[in-house]
Amino acid sequence: MRVVIVDDEPLARRGIRQLLAGEADVEIAGEARNGKEAVRVLKALAPDLVFLDVQMPELDAFEVLRRLEPAELPAVIFVTAYDTFAVRAFEEHALDYLVKPVHEQRFRDALARARARMRATGTRRILIPANGAELVLDESEISWIEAVDYYAAVHARGRRHLIRESLASLEQRLDGGRFVRVHRSAIVNLGEVRVVREETIVLRDGTSVPLSRRRRPLVRKLTAR
Repeated sequence: MRVVIVDDEPLARRGIRQLLAGEADVEIAGEARNGKEAVRVLKALAPDLVFLDVQMPELDAFEVLRRLEPAELPAVIFVTAYDTFAVRAFEEHALDYLVKPVHEQRFRDALARARARMRATGTRRILIPANGAELVLDESEISWIEAVDYYAAVHARGRRHLIRESLASLEQRLDGGRFVRVHRSAIVNLGEVRVVREETIVLRDGTSVPLSRRRRPLVRKLTAR
């Protein structure tokens, strides 16, 4: 679970970092110190969850959320020194609302709620640089990914998007129950597989993807379910 921490107080950010330190399934993807920085960071990193302070310089938490597209919105846990914003926070579909100083057990409960949300939705997102902006793709929109020199070409929504990331790195970020490495140069969304042949996989759109001999038994087993 990739997390961003947003708070204008350094001590508050450090406190959240310390509470997350023992969580093996959590990666702190980034931090922000004010509202405008928060918008930039959330758009750039597309985290799964944000711990978001309500009152901040530049923009408050609610304005930050208004400046994000629906596809860019992570799960939100508000963190604030005041309980007066709770009703408005839940109107914004907040996952939880923590009042400072944050108690450890209350924090654990909020984090457990975030994990449950991720399990229920089963959705992860991949950020793609596109024409000077950022395109956020749900994993379900990705058909397959191929290695191209020092890049990876992500095939999604009928288009091909180049990103400077290795297949090995992408493989770690993707849902292992949905995506499988079928060749040293290719990862495939199992839901897009139509036919498994001896040396190729044919996808629903007719694309042929190379299949290595070593990975063929696993692919046949996974697609036979």
